[in-house]
Amino acid sequence: MSIQFTYGMREEEFDTIIRFVSREELLSENVGDAQWVHPQLDASLRQHFENKLFKAEPKETLCLATLGLLSASYVIYVGVPGPGMNTDSLRDAAAAAAKAAKRLKAVSVRQILPGYLSIISQESLISEAAQALTEGYLLGTFTRKSEKKDGEKGQSTIQSVSFNSSQASAQESAPWEAGIRRGTVFSQSVGYARDLVNLPGNRLTPEMLAEEAESLALTYGLDCEVLDEWSAAEQGMGGLLGVGQGSANPPRMIVLHYNGAPQDEEIWGIIGKGITFDTGGISLKKPQGMEAMISDMGGAAAVLGAMRIIGELQPAVNVVAVIPTAENMPSDRAIKPGDVIAMMSGLTVEVVNTDAEGRLVLADGLTMAIRRGATKLVDVATLTGAVGVALGDIATGAVTNDETLLQEVILASKKAGERIWQLPAYPEFRKQLDSDAADLKNSGGRYGGASTGGLFIGAFAEEKPWVHLDIAGTAYLERGRSWESKGGTGVMVRTLGELLIP
Repeated sequence: MSIQFTYGMREEEFDTIIRFVSREELLSENVGDAQWVHPQLDASLRQHFENKLFKAEPKETLCLATLGLLSASYVIYVGVPGPGMNTDSLRDAAAAAAKAAKRLKAVSVRQILPGYLSIISQESLISEAAQALTEGYLLGTFTRKSEKKDGEKGQSTIQSVSFNSSQASAQESAPWEAGIRRGTVFSQSVGYARDLVNLPGNRLTPEMLAEEAESLALTYGLDCEVLDEWSAAEQGMGGLLGVGQGSANPPRMIVLHYNGAPQDEEIWGIIGKGITFDTGGISLKKPQGMEAMISDMGGAAAVLGAMRIIGELQPAVNVVAVIPTAENMPSDRAIKPGDVIAMMSGLTVEVVNTDAEGRLVLADGLTMAIRRGATKLVDVATLTGAVGVALGDIATGAVTNDETLLQEVILASKKAGERIWQLPAYPEFRKQLDSDAADLKNSGGRYGGASTGGLFIGAFAEEKPWVHLDIAGTAYLERGRSWESKGGTGVMVRTLGELLIP
């Protein structure tokens, strides 16, 4: 899909016209004089509203056939908040519009811009609005790839969307085009991450994920190193090797480097959990829902999506991206409860639950990032079921040792419209990880599980500023909502993008 900004009322051919409308507009005393698209169609809109067939609630849509009144075949009215309109509501409205247009099998869409956008003078605000609208359209029409015989069924037919303003001038198009460009890159990178998360486990082993990272690096000129199981053993990666030893598909440690600011000593370390399938190992999971464990590499997908954004936009920033990837399988070689392993950092861990494997590979991932020069760390992982109990599939949980860094991450998440909620990191939670057999154990039990899981990873941050993002509840949805798709959501790709490229 291509998206462009146009100014003036062009007589171009569109098969669908979209107009946002608020309840306040429809309740206005002058509503009888209001013109949104066409007098007769607007009269039908008002009639639907009076009959309570359309309430103009946020994200609600009303599709009307034009019956020859316009060259377009359909007009779609989309409900939006009134005075409280912001980038989140713009993104939601655009996603609702895109889905409605997709149902109509629209090909070319004209989006009439809300009037208030035409009077914004600050270029940064215009760009943010353009980015939000673009993300709504592109993410809202995302369709999961499948291996069905009729694989094209359900794909969007929309080829172009034009954001049209009658009040803007050619001089004002630059911030719109910049926002559309950024929104396109961010959305396509989310789609890339979603496609990775949705791949079946037999289509994405650790080695295949490493090959995907190498391909991404080649495309964008990034430096890439992949450590196999022998190199990992030489460097003492006991966490990665311990988790991966039960599978016929050996683990990999993937490292991507981007040096966009050679004179800057600051290096971001972003680490993504890459468990390509998680059975729980010897601590076997229940069969029900285990098929969704293809999503256990959602953190790795988020990191690769963020690196795709960096590759496209080439910002002045330094990043080392680390993805420890393995399969967690039960076998005669698998790690067992009670085993003690030595980590890359030199700390020892008593494994009390083999289903708490993500934190083991991430611990080695943090150590790798630090040894590659990272000065501050953000890890993204589908880490605990406990975070889903606490926050559902609505918000990502966060644990940190540095409030300033966390506030940077939260600010980025607000720009992206992805919710993050801070979890407590009380000393009592860290004490739950004490072990009699080793420096620490990999599970502190059920109580406070989201916090203790994060704090285990934090034990390997080596006093570097660090934020852990637990996306176990948000990385994979059973039902889509707004611009978030059913299946893999690509969550945290855009948050990382906003963080690294403000």
